[in-house]
Amino acid sequence: MSNGRKIGGWVVTGALTLLFLGSATMKFIGAEQIVTSFEHFDLQHMRYVIGGGEVASALLYAFPLTASLGVLLLSAYMGGAIVTHMANGEPYIVQSIILIVIWLGYYLQYPEMLISFTKNRASADIS
Repeated sequence: MSNGRKIGGWVVTGALTLLFLGSATMKFIGAEQIVTSFEHFDLQHMRYVIGGGEVASALLYAFPLTASLGVLLLSAYMGGAIVTHMANGEPYIVQSIILIVIWLGYYLQYPEMLISFTKNRASADIS
């Protein structure tokens, strides 16, 4: 794997980790815009739980040993965000783009994640 690809993956991963940790912090401190959004979605009682899940998922995503679990958890988290916005008739393009970028960051670091889409899986070296 090229150094540029690996560095790009780390940059994307770092930026996303900071994004999610910042978002969780806003939930924990009760930022007015977050509180208003959670009230609008009738989720005010879940703000800390959602923020905690966001922190855990972001930290798992940030470290190579647990990155695959982080990808799955952040995918579920963003899927929930997309559905919540869809159910309330709100735009969900930003959440969709973030979901794509989560997978892009992981793919840049671990291109073997898509090995199942190649023609010759049996002979592919994923070590």
